[in-house]
Amino acid sequence: MNKRIALLAIIALFAYSCKDNDKAEEFTISPDAGSNYKWGDNIALKVGYPAGTKVDSVVYLVDSARVGSAKDSSAVSLKTSDLKLGARIITAKVYQGGKAQDVTTNVNLLPAKAPEELSFKVEKVFPHDTSSYTEGLEFHDGILYESDGGRLTEETGQSSLRTANLTTGKVIKMVPVDPKIFAEGITVVGNKIIQLTWTEKIGYVYDKATLKLLDTFTNNVGIEGWGMTFDGSKIYMDDSSNRIWFLNKDTYQQMGYIDVYDDKGPVNKLNELEYIDGKIYANVYGTDDIVVIDPKTGAVLQKADMTDLYLNRNQYADVLNGIAYDKATGRIFVTGKKWNKLFQVKFSKK
Repeated sequence: MNKRIALLAIIALFAYSCKDNDKAEEFTISPDAGSNYKWGDNIALKVGYPAGTKVDSVVYLVDSARVGSAKDSSAVSLKTSDLKLGARIITAKVYQGGKAQDVTTNVNLLPAKAPEELSFKVEKVFPHDTSSYTEGLEFHDGILYESDGGRLTEETGQSSLRTANLTTGKVIKMVPVDPKIFAEGITVVGNKIIQLTWTEKIGYVYDKATLKLLDTFTNNVGIEGWGMTFDGSKIYMDDSSNRIWFLNKDTYQQMGYIDVYDDKGPVNKLNELEYIDGKIYANVYGTDDIVVIDPKTGAVLQKADMTDLYLNRNQYADVLNGIAYDKATGRIFVTGKKWNKLFQVKFSKK
């Protein structure tokens, strides 16, 4: 008899639960999941429910931050100019009798404009050491600094950090990295050079003048370590995706991020980075494209197809990768992995 009562109780509880679930399914939310909007658009957020249903209020959140509320099913206008680009989760908390029920959707927020097309002009050509599988490139005080990636056991060869003479392409000084470590992007911060590693989650700190290794740090930011640059205040780092992380210049800890999008969607495989006149220039790995990114929003503002830069490449040449900026003269240099040439280029609007 007791077993029968217990069974009936379970059935009743299940039925009540199903009734609650049915009630939950009565609520809908717009816009539809996966809808695309341009940055700057206003989006009408609205919960729908059957006639006769009474609610106390509806509170709307975007990525857990409250953005508005309503007393009924009337729409709330969301200003997208206050949001980051990319996928945004929208939640409506529907309150009835002091209890809240969540209804969710998501939208993709894309830049308002397509990237402006840039053309380029080669102003000068310099020799480049073909032994360098270029991962990071910097130009400071008349010296070219380069991070050469690879592992001793692989075709790329052992990684190194090096300085080179711009005019001759000759290596001035080279410091090898652990033969098991694959070095990646570099940036100059004051009198130090910071170097990433690909998958090893290690960062290196060198003396800029001597290339002496001063310190190492654990780098758990992002998926992998790819490119770096510095704006005088914070370090930017990418990780193989469309995300650019902000790092503290002294502790190398995460401070925030932007996700990079053009008007079509995410721009993935961002690689070598350079900060030039308030914008981030980035190689897109596996392509001949350089994109110019707004560091505040992540929007791709401009794009240059560099296919015609180096048509008759040397037999060892790999992909385009490497952007350096001479702030003193405004010169921009680009090269690639194991290229025998380094190009001084000037970009302009088409």
